[in-house]
Amino acid sequence: MATIGIMIEGQEDLTWERLFRLAEAVETLGFESLFRSDHLTALSGESQRASLALWPSLTALAMKTQRIRFGPMVCSMTFRQPALLAKMAAAVDVLSGGRLDLGLGAGWYEGEHRMFGLDFPPYRTRLEMLDEGTQVIKLLWSGQPVSFAGRHYRLQAAETFPLPAQLLPPIIMGGKGEKTLQIVAKHAAEWNCSYVGLDIFRQKSGQLDQHCLALGRDPAALRRSVMIPFIIGQDEATVQKRLEAHQAMFSDLPRTYAEWQARGFLGGSPQQLLDQLKAFEEAGVRRFMLQHNDLDDLDSLELLAGQVLPYFG
Repeated sequence: MATIGIMIEGQEDLTWERLFRLAEAVETLGFESLFRSDHLTALSGESQRASLALWPSLTALAMKTQRIRFGPMVCSMTFRQPALLAKMAAAVDVLSGGRLDLGLGAGWYEGEHRMFGLDFPPYRTRLEMLDEGTQVIKLLWSGQPVSFAGRHYRLQAAETFPLPAQLLPPIIMGGKGEKTLQIVAKHAAEWNCSYVGLDIFRQKSGQLDQHCLALGRDPAALRRSVMIPFIIGQDEATVQKRLEAHQAMFSDLPRTYAEWQARGFLGGSPQQLLDQLKAFEEAGVRRFMLQHNDLDDLDSLELLAGQVLPYFG
């Protein structure tokens, strides 16, 4: 049975007060998890929006919550050397009692790299860095001295302690491109498909199955999740109001409910949302990361928890 978590954008005016208020709501209302993005500045170009640093915020979540799983969606390998990332993730996992899921990615937003003077290699190179960096992280979590000689990263009898509380914290990877899916099949415990409708999810999930089989991996061993915006309301006026709140954060999101549906996004009345989620579940989704773009809206979460969440794990 699928679980339902919440996903928020940490670079779009997320403050400590908003983070703690949302974390408390997610935990007390019964959601499975809370994920946040890893960006250095607002994606809309509004650089004065608060952009809460990732790892301090995950450390705070480890201390402020008791039950929910949490993590980044996703850490760009262009931001941090993987040995340092492995050490930070292990420390937070220990602090949380083993509740961290580590999302990893190749990076995509060139603007923030340029703004902060970070290298933004070609796509093929970034995929190589993701592949190698994930290997480095897993090896360091083994507890054994590690030597590794890759094109981008090197280790010489490296060890790092403490180890994570989990034997191997789940690694989540997103992406829909052919080469990315090959890396997902090779390394990830969970594949996350974002911002797509049901038909595209089915297509990409089938391609991932083939990559798993080519590696001798059971496709059923790779968990499938989706990250997608949602709206919920008891009437059309409320649905439209909440849609406009999404659009205020990201101006390229649909302006009408009809356009929202056409993009394959989730929402409407509680029953409409439930039906849409169940269709994804039947297609193989085992975790929903519902993107919540109005950081001050707790009413949507309460309605979701009351009328939709009981039908899921």
